[in-house]
Amino acid sequence: MKKYLIIIAALMCHAYAIQAQDIIDPEGNDEEDEEVVAAEDELTITDEQGNEEIIDFPEAMTYDLDSLMSLYMSKTYLSDDADCRTTAENPTFDKQVYIDRLRRLPTVIEMPYNEVVQLFIDRYSGRLRHSVSYMLGACNFYMPIFEEALDAYGLPLELKYLPVIESALNPKAVSRVGATGLWQFMLATGKQYGLEVTSLTDERRDPVKASYAAAHYLKDLYKIFGDWSLVIASYNCGPENINKAIHRAGGKKDYWQIYPYLPRETRGYVPAFIAANYIMTYYSAHGICPMRTKLPAKTDTVVVSRNVHLQQIAAVLDLDVEMLRTLNPAYRRDIVPGLTEPSAIKLNVNDATRFIDLQDSIFNYNTAELLTKRDEVDVNDAPTFVSKKKVRKGRKTTVRRKATAKRRSSRATRSSRKATARKSKARRTTKKSTSRKRRRR
Repeated sequence: MKKYLIIIAALMCHAYAIQAQDIIDPEGNDEEDEEVVAAEDELTITDEQGNEEIIDFPEAMTYDLDSLMSLYMSKTYLSDDADCRTTAENPTFDKQVYIDRLRRLPTVIEMPYNEVVQLFIDRYSGRLRHSVSYMLGACNFYMPIFEEALDAYGLPLELKYLPVIESALNPKAVSRVGATGLWQFMLATGKQYGLEVTSLTDERRDPVKASYAAAHYLKDLYKIFGDWSLVIASYNCGPENINKAIHRAGGKKDYWQIYPYLPRETRGYVPAFIAANYIMTYYSAHGICPMRTKLPAKTDTVVVSRNVHLQQIAAVLDLDVEMLRTLNPAYRRDIVPGLTEPSAIKLNVNDATRFIDLQDSIFNYNTAELLTKRDEVDVNDAPTFVSKKKVRKGRKTTVRRKATAKRRSSRATRSSRKATARKSKARRTTKKSTSRKRRRR
């Protein structure tokens, strides 16, 4: 019982973070985060009675292709396939064709068809077809990582397509509310599931660590709901909102029955997930070709116990600093905080060997400019300047004490004068009273 209470408490933290998405809009992100250009972000559905329903697209479905192609991995390892060109025309099929294709998907999670799902399939196969081409190429980088993490937790492997609708497979993606990385973790949830976030490090951007954290989180959600469609919806809006929708739907624990009571984006989230599974499987039927992928060189890891800047490594080893940032996305300001705790740096195999041979030169290269935090500083021992006109708060404690002492002395003097005046008045009153008594006699 205690275990489930802990899980619920952790998930409620995520729910409150998700709810904040509607009201928080940060002004900016770290300099190294990608600025993503948004297109239209909502879909209007009109039923037979003329009633309109507005559904928000998942934010990744509004990303501009140029933003994705500006990533180092895209520029370096992805290219158009000369033998297969994505066509401009998107063929359409009868409803039954889509139903049959979804039925044939080898999944544990159900993939039902309806008009909402169709609209999202049309979005991926139409307006986003070139983005799908990019994501099909990028799958070669990330899908093995996703599948390994999901399999380690015994989860359905089709959940690997969640990052398609969360981040469009952009490891540097940061949403308008601060959700970060391929799996779009909010800060509180990321920390809850073991991802370190500091001023220098953000492990939500580490594809491997974030994937295992996401698998752990999804497994906890399944323990709560026992239904994968509800788990997927909860990943978007938080378990608290799902429980509210279930209550309003009279206790029905079915995504399509609680659908009217869900937030706008969550009403489109499960349909988008189904559409992502569809388009990533049947892309060729829609004239979409994956981008050709050139797999990166094999990598190795070195561990450092001193702070080192990525530009120090790039300069001494003659490497592209953008490549180093791509291999080590968790270091948000290019500083590897080895002094805080031993930290890993991922490098190509040959470069890792060269790093070991030249590490003294790397650690000493341009340290004064790149690692500017001082370990010890001297205080200026010149005579302290004191302004008589104005005493700034917290700067001149001695002066404040003197001023306080003067005020206390002044108050005491005024109190003494008042006491003397009262005594004098009392004496005068006594004299007058005595004089009157004598006259009466």
